Amino acid sequence: MELRRRSLVVVLACAAGWYGALALAAGAPKPVTHTVTIEGMRFEPAVITVSRGDTVVWRNKDPFPHTATANGAFDSHAIAGGKSWRFNARAAGEYTYICTLHPNMKGTLIVR
Repeated sequence: MELRRRSLVVVLACAAGWYGALALAAGAPKPVTHTVTIEGMRFEPAVITVSRGDTVVWRNKDPFPHTATANGAFDSHAIAGGKSWRFNARAAGEYTYICTLHPNMKGTLIVR
């Protein structure tokens, strides 16, 4: 009888642990993909706020290359016209970035 009681306690404890893990996973926000359009020699939107784990895609609609470069944080290198580049925002912070080929092009990525 004591062995059955202990077995039941173990089973219930495991079930509670699994339920708790599932509840946490279900409540966590799912990653989202955001788009920054590069067109007309500018980033649109110029300021974008995302959550940690989200993906940001820079789509170059200009006919010539651009970069999205934040010193020490990310560097797309040249994104050819009609192409895109993806970045997974893992660390919280505020990142100002530029196009190194056209330094007057500026943007800000805020990761919360």
